[in-house]
Amino acid sequence: MPLFKTITPNPTTSIYIWKVEEPLEDLEQNVNLTSHCRARLESMKSELHRRGFLSIRHLLHEAGYTDQDLYYTDNGKPHLRDGKYISITHSYNFTAIIVSDDTEVGIDIEMQRDKILRIASRFTPLKEYHTLANEDALIRKLTIVWGAKESLYKIYGVKGISFLKHIYVEDFDFEDSKTTASISYEGNKSNYAIDFLEFEGFTCVYALAL
Repeated sequence: MPLFKTITPNPTTSIYIWKVEEPLEDLEQNVNLTSHCRARLESMKSELHRRGFLSIRHLLHEAGYTDQDLYYTDNGKPHLRDGKYISITHSYNFTAIIVSDDTEVGIDIEMQRDKILRIASRFTPLKEYHTLANEDALIRKLTIVWGAKESLYKIYGVKGISFLKHIYVEDFDFEDSKTTASISYEGNKSNYAIDFLEFEGFTCVYALAL
């Protein structure tokens, strides 16, 4: 089974990334889904989505959990029954989870695409990045910023938060592979550590509450 990468940001937090390469039949083996998740799986029209969904259950197994240990609140945020924190992401043929004993966490994987240039003004002030030398670098940076904001949105889990108005990502150098970010919403401010990595044309960003 293609566990692509494991990352340990700190002693109580682990990240598991899967590269989805197996056929659906292989991924269905040794997976015991709840009736709710079985219904979700059967409702998916795309085989890639079904394979991604099942690969996440294998990632749960890598982290020591089963599908029965996972539940979702009404806002769609995943939780573990033992009280640890979890976040989940999938993009094309990559999926990932992050699990932490004691820290709120979020994770996002995105394919690097030029489409992000067209939507950038909806989620970040482009003038922050006017010094970048070329379009490829701008796509890379915007994908990291989007992934960071997605990760933070997953942590906060409150409808009404605007990527543009309420979530700020501090500018960064690619070589650092990290930055900081904050959410300011309804008079409250919270701060986060952001780390990122790039592989095979994808960007993975994860956030830990400070």
